[in-house]
Amino acid sequence: MTGGRTRTVGWATVVALTLAGCTAAPSAAPPPRDRGGSAGGLRLVAFDSCEQALRQLRAAARPAVGPWGLGVGGDGGLIVERAAGPAAAKDAASAPTAGFSGTTVHEAGVDEPDLVKTDGRRIVAVTRGVLSVVDPASRRLTGRLAIDPTVGERFARGDTSLLLHGDRALVLLPARRVAKSAAPKGRPAPDEPQARLVLVDLAEAPRILGDYRIDGSMVDARQVGATARVVVRSTPRLAFPAPARGSDAQRTAANRAVVDRATIDDWLPRYEVREGGRTATGRVDCDRVSRPTGFSGTAMVTVLSFDLGASTLGIGDPVTVAADGDTVYSSGPRLYLTNDKRRRMPLASSGGADGGTEIYQFDLTGRTPRHVASGSVPGWLINQYALSEWNGHLRVATTTGDRWGRGDRSTSGVYVLRTDGPTLTRVGQVTGLGRGERIFAVRFLGPTGYAVTFRQTDPLYAVDLRNPVAPRVTGELKINGYSSYLHPAGDGRLLGVGQEATDRGQVLGTQVSLFDVADPARPTRIARHHVARGWSDAESDPHAFLYWAPERLVVLPVNRPGVVTDRAGGAAGRAAPATGMLALRVGDDGFTVAGTIDHPPSLGDGAEWTPVRRSLVVDGVLWTVSDTGLKATAPTTMRTVAWVSTT
Repeated sequence: MTGGRTRTVGWATVVALTLAGCTAAPSAAPPPRDRGGSAGGLRLVAFDSCEQALRQLRAAARPAVGPWGLGVGGDGGLIVERAAGPAAAKDAASAPTAGFSGTTVHEAGVDEPDLVKTDGRRIVAVTRGVLSVVDPASRRLTGRLAIDPTVGERFARGDTSLLLHGDRALVLLPARRVAKSAAPKGRPAPDEPQARLVLVDLAEAPRILGDYRIDGSMVDARQVGATARVVVRSTPRLAFPAPARGSDAQRTAANRAVVDRATIDDWLPRYEVREGGRTATGRVDCDRVSRPTGFSGTAMVTVLSFDLGASTLGIGDPVTVAADGDTVYSSGPRLYLTNDKRRRMPLASSGGADGGTEIYQFDLTGRTPRHVASGSVPGWLINQYALSEWNGHLRVATTTGDRWGRGDRSTSGVYVLRTDGPTLTRVGQVTGLGRGERIFAVRFLGPTGYAVTFRQTDPLYAVDLRNPVAPRVTGELKINGYSSYLHPAGDGRLLGVGQEATDRGQVLGTQVSLFDVADPARPTRIARHHVARGWSDAESDPHAFLYWAPERLVVLPVNRPGVVTDRAGGAAGRAAPATGMLALRVGDDGFTVAGTIDHPPSLGDGAEWTPVRRSLVVDGVLWTVSDTGLKATAPTTMRTVAWVSTT
């Protein structure tokens, strides 16, 4: 298990997207077949040798180097904006399964990591680096394992998440920064991110079976059955000299000399596996690295594959692409990796330009993922909800122009692509949605797509996609505020979570909307519930949203301005949000408030606010999760039936 050859791995779904747009007169004319879908420059090919890989990586990275190195501004600097990570949007409802709810995910059957999971017989939560196991039947804490308590110290809310299969949990910890590379004299070694995964056995008392670390930062992960796919983004480990006196040209030349001296090991991700009392190290092999014909050499995306039914982690079977990646969407049989080129354009030359988005399609039906086709679309995506595969076509919603929706420089559209040999060919499009606005939410449901745009008012567009070569806008609804997450509620209903706003676009607090979209030509809003000055994690992270169809119950965290009190009941002297879960019951013509749920605060040495972050249903009981514990509530009466502390 040392750095020799590795096997090709399977790919996974990952995501994070960014979108915008809207216009008064949409255009649905299909583009010529040689436009947009032509992806000859995006086709993935393997390197013939490490020597060829090093030569081409050096040549590709040199233009991106400026007087401050890589990604630090200047003529050669890159704008590297991170995607939203494992907390990105999803597109399938958290459908009830055998009496319990699951994570709200993009596609049914494709699970996504979150801070809490359940299989109906146990609830597993990981907060602040500590994994807790709760028996929902006895409502007791049955296991606790400190995986990395320093996570709680470094991140008040933590970025840890997990996947669950049988008696195994795969815990994904936030990347820690470690100094590894030697640095030139007079300059400290740069910190480098290192992603970490831990396999835990839950059969009895939780115990660690394996610990896996790899260069880079976690992007996201997906799971189908027992197979977990984990996506990691890494950058070359180059130690540039401390800025010296002289011109920008001289400093740039010195930095490019560092690139010219770099070895292949400076680019290829390294990994370390600890299990069974032994430690093994290795790196991704050159013959497992592919590249587009045009690439920057400034980042790599590696996909790891793990069998959660096994007793060991193994080496993760890494497969790497010499490209950047923002968003992963998976339909199950296929995976799409997207690269927002605008995010990595040189700072001085971007000028608000639209670099477009590259899309790579992989076939996952075999043991080894296989690159099938590539293509591109104008604009950028808001999150993975902007992608959807249906009837052999990929639908993509993007915004072009000014990303902030200023003036009339932004507009949005929906593009339909089809696989033609190695090319994702654009066969249809509808553009001109919301000029001067940007997309805040997208939802594709079968043959219909919905897009929400916002600057001052909130148009909800319905797009008919039954004919892939001639998609068309069928309806539009203009209301104040916006929805940033859309969720199907059955019977032609759509739930929206976002912000209420004035006629001038000033936001006023969280609102939950109920839309009637049974007639795509006439979408209407039936009702709304507004929390003045409130905000909700569900507005940006659908994992925080729960719709439990058997009870027609919507549950989401809502925070409001407030003051934290001390243990004696007095004001603690600093403002902090009042937090809790809001439960709404969905009726035929509107919402009724079922109740609210809060958790005990974690006071410690001083006053702290403890957000309630997740909700799930197991055997008819509503469970809510915070960093301090889990509360069981009867959903019909909203009466507390148990509190399980995890601190």
